[in-house]
Amino acid sequence: MDVLMKDMNPVLQLLFTMALFSFLPFVFMCMTSFLRFVIVFSMLKTAMGTNSVPPAMVLIGMCVIMTFYTMSPVFQSMYEAGSVPYQKNGNIVEAIQVGSEPLKEFMLKQTREDDIIFFVEKTRKEMPKSPEELTLWEVAPAYILSELRTAFEIGFIIYVPFTVLDLVVANILLALGMFMLSPTIVSLPFKLLIFVAVDGWSLIVKGLVESFN
Repeated sequence: MDVLMKDMNPVLQLLFTMALFSFLPFVFMCMTSFLRFVIVFSMLKTAMGTNSVPPAMVLIGMCVIMTFYTMSPVFQSMYEAGSVPYQKNGNIVEAIQVGSEPLKEFMLKQTREDDIIFFVEKTRKEMPKSPEELTLWEVAPAYILSELRTAFEIGFIIYVPFTVLDLVVANILLALGMFMLSPTIVSLPFKLLIFVAVDGWSLIVKGLVESFN
């Protein structure tokens, strides 16, 4: 494969590279810290009950910025590792393979061992002797599964206080006989007040950043 790519027509190499670039959005969304950020922020927005505030574009932009912040050392390592073989022999496949190693190492640090074992057992007859023998496409599904679980665990912790506040307000309204008044409308100002008072955005963002190994 490497020899084939090296001897390939430059036009075909360009088309191959463009095809690989089409997978970058998928890689960015599912194989970086973006996945955890976007799920937790979405659950926070739902728990607060503010359906349109902050706007979806603002949350996505915040997730993108925080992803670049947490992944910048990994991206730098990927560039430095991949640029060496490309400058040496112009082999795109080898550059991508070597450059993806830092990303694989990052995902392995966040991935649960049970998830890795499950996906490796489905593709191999014998377990690899070291993590270096794992391929990126064996680590990626395990990483996504682990990130979904971690993000929902964090989201549950965030969700509970808001749900308790909704229940308290609902019981108070029930005791006062205000059956026609929606508890979520009454509890929303209190949610916002408490969230701002404890500096909620700062706590959640700092906690998410520190949650990555």
